[in-house]
Order: sequence, then structure tokens, then C-alpha cells
Amino acid sequence: MSMRIGIDLGGTKIELAAIDEDGRERCRTRVSTPAAEYGAIVDTIRRLVLEAEAGLGVSGCTVGVGTPGAISPATGLVKNSNTTCLIGKPLDRDLSRALDRPVRIANDANCFALSEATDGAAAGADVVFGVIIGTGTGGGIVAHGKLLGGPNAIAGEWGHNPLPWPLDSERPGPRCYCGKLGCIETFISGTGLARDYELVTGTKLSGEKVAGLAHSGEPSSVAALERYEDRLARSLASIINVVDPDVIVLGGGVSNVARLYDNVPALLRKYVFSDTLDTKLVKARHGDSSGVRGAAWLWGDAR
Repeated sequence: MSMRIGIDLGGTKIELAAIDEDGRERCRTRVSTPAAEYGAIVDTIRRLVLEAEAGLGVSGCTVGVGTPGAISPATGLVKNSNTTCLIGKPLDRDLSRALDRPVRIANDANCFALSEATDGAAAGADVVFGVIIGTGTGGGIVAHGKLLGGPNAIAGEWGHNPLPWPLDSERPGPRCYCGKLGCIETFISGTGLARDYELVTGTKLSGEKVAGLAHSGEPSSVAALERYEDRLARSLASIINVVDPDVIVLGGGVSNVARLYDNVPALLRKYVFSDTLDTKLVKARHGDSSGVRGAAWLWGDAR
């Protein structure tokens, strides 16, 4: 039986899932990430894969890994990872050596997009933009069933473009961890929603709490969410104007705010450069499982 193994390598946990050729999950396991020790991360992934194969009675499964950051095409080493011990390391080569087989690695947002385009909320769509909106903001693009990486391995990194059509009150914008001011991520992440609410009200709440209060009709929270929706619409419109995807899939904590799927499409029409708008905005089907499933689907040609 053909089997794919996906690994979601995060800063706090390493998750493994094995899926068969029909996309059915056959096993899943999760352990804490030994985040400060690169060698221990490689050893942990090796152990998880071999234990999963032994439990399933198979061997030589394809292995894909999703992680923040990417393999630099210029150096072959990890860049832009918030698990800092990975930076500057040849993770794909070390895992391939440890497992005695090729290993494919992609950014976690790319894995999310691939999962939802393969057998998720955007299955069957020709061009898909997958969005993760949580603590940060990430994105990935799948076209004609293939994940787009780009020559710089940054395709879909919309969070580090400036917020489109900024109001005077939004200039110059908050400083982003990338060093620039006014990045999309600083406005439409869950962290950005919380920051905006605190800036206006002086009260510090999580983005999740602000959304919950807005659902109950609390005026300041409703106003904050309305500002958020307009910023999200402007940001997504910039993607539609360039990529023109058939479907945009939202994942991450903020994707659970149900009103986004009614309000943001209506607002998009103000910003998209077209007389019609047929792009669908949908919630991820696989939720938190999309990252690990997408890592497995990095091998679309599994043996």
C-alpha cells in the first residue's frame, strides 16, 4: 500500500501523520520539539518516522516536512525559521541521510495551501491561495495542482508587503519583526487585531477575546473587527489583483471568526480591479491538521 508521512516541525511540537493514497489518516503522533538542539530534532524525526512505519507494518514511506522558514535556493540551508537552531543548517540533507531516503521540505504555510488544494476546502480549484492568520500571517500558492516555491523560496509571503491603500491613521504602521514598518502581518494577524484594540481602547486583550466580544455586540470590539475586516479585504484584494485565484482558503486562529466569510467578500468588491468577483473565500476543511497533511502531500507522486 502506498503511504505518505508528513511531519509538522514547529517551535513547540513535532507532529507526524501518515496518510494512504485515498487521503485517509492511518496514524498520528505528537511530541515536544527539542527546540534548542538541532541534532536532537533530526533524531526525533527519524525516530517518529521509523516508529510509525513499524506500527503500520510498512517501510520506505515518502517523508515530507513542513516548517517555518524555507531552504534557501542560494545556500541549501534553512533561512527565516523561528526555530532558530535550524537556521543555517542543511535540514533536508541531514534528514535524508538519517532516514536513508529523499526528504522534501516546504514552508508550513505552503503545506497548508497544498493540503487544502489537494483534498480540502479548495479541492478541484485551479489556482488556490492559502492563508494562515494566527500569531503571524503566512501564505502559499498552488497552481494546477503544484505548489509554487519561487526562485527565492518566498512565493506567497504576502504578510511582508505593506498594507494596501493605507489610511492616514495607519501610517507609518507598526514595526514588524522583519525590520520594516506597516507590513500586512502587523495589521491582520491575531496579534495585530489585539494591538489595534489596545491602541484605541487602552485595554489589552487577545485577538480571540476581541472577536468573542464582537460576537456579543460589545461596541469597541465590533469597531475593531470592522477595521480588521477592511484591512483584510484590502490585503486580499492585492493578491487577487496579481494572482487572481479561484479560491482563497483561511486557516489559523482568526479563520474561526465566522463573520469574515460574509463581510470580507462584500468589502473586496471595493478594491479588486474587476467588474466581477468570482474568487471564493472559504474556511479550511482540515483545520490544524492541514500543515501535517500538506507535508505528506509534498510527495504527490508517492511510490
